[in-house]
Amino acid sequence: MDNANNILPEEFEIFYEKLKKDTQSAGYLLNPDQETTRELIKGLMINARRYGYQACPCRLASGIKEEDIDIICPCDYRDPDLFDYDACYCALYVSRAVVGGEKQVKPIPERRPPADRRKTGKQGAQAMPLAALSYPVWRCRVCGYLCARENPPEVCPICKASKERFEKLL
Repeated sequence: MDNANNILPEEFEIFYEKLKKDTQSAGYLLNPDQETTRELIKGLMINARRYGYQACPCRLASGIKEEDIDIICPCDYRDPDLFDYDACYCALYVSRAVVGGEKQVKPIPERRPPADRRKTGKQGAQAMPLAALSYPVWRCRVCGYLCARENPPEVCPICKASKERFEKLL
């Protein structure tokens, strides 16, 4: 039996409350459908135990963090999906319109590029021309936050993504 799937109710509640608090403090909303949300959160917890990182429960993870960095929750595709479809791919995060009952969660097309296109690690912003700076420029791959400093921040001040979710632009 896979021990990663054995989640104690106390563990779940602690994780859920922290996620809810972090989500709200960053200005995001969790899906109001409690059953769906709880299952997705269990998936995050299982993936964290299994792989050592919270791979999105709606996608297949390789188990290699560097290959899955774009699908560590919150994934790189959350904000564009919220903007275009009012929910992220798995519908853990939703818009105010969904929470308010004005819109419903519907299927979302996959934005994640095929594996052969992800291998380069280059995103569209890599081609962005920037003036010469005395510090490197770091971009959060989740929300687009930019900062010029020696190293990326430990946690994105906007979306709370961890430092490995930053890419060096210059």
